[in-house]
Amino acid sequence: MEIFTIGFTQSTAERFFGRLKQAGLRQLLDIRLNNRSQLAGFAKQDDLKFFLGSICGMEYRHEPLLAPTQEILDAYKKNGGQWSVYEEQFLALMRERQVETKLTPQDFAQPTVLLCSEATADHCHRRLVVEYLQQHWPEVKGVHL
Repeated sequence: MEIFTIGFTQSTAERFFGRLKQAGLRQLLDIRLNNRSQLAGFAKQDDLKFFLGSICGMEYRHEPLLAPTQEILDAYKKNGGQWSVYEEQFLALMRERQVETKLTPQDFAQPTVLLCSEATADHCHRRLVVEYLQQHWPEVKGVHL
């Protein structure tokens, strides 16, 4: 089972929605903690839901279970924390939340993409979510758009 990931920063709306449509995705799980920011532009929650349905025929779902806490996010983003510390704290949070028992592979039965803001998956929690799920569901393969 493939779980796709995508970020919206440094992307035009045309390129963003084009990649989703080309990949044949049917569901977007928004795993951002803050999905209503005016800075998100076309990826602001209500607008995104509309665009996904209209342009791509996709469903939208916000999944805060897969988002970092405000404290973890602030320590990394606002206070210039190290990625290795963020990664360690976020993975500990996933274990504490027991994500693998609250979600099931069935939640990803239709082609699904995880959304966050970062342009690439290298230093983004969406990659960590996929890697975490791979440890518990061996059939998972991550595809970063």
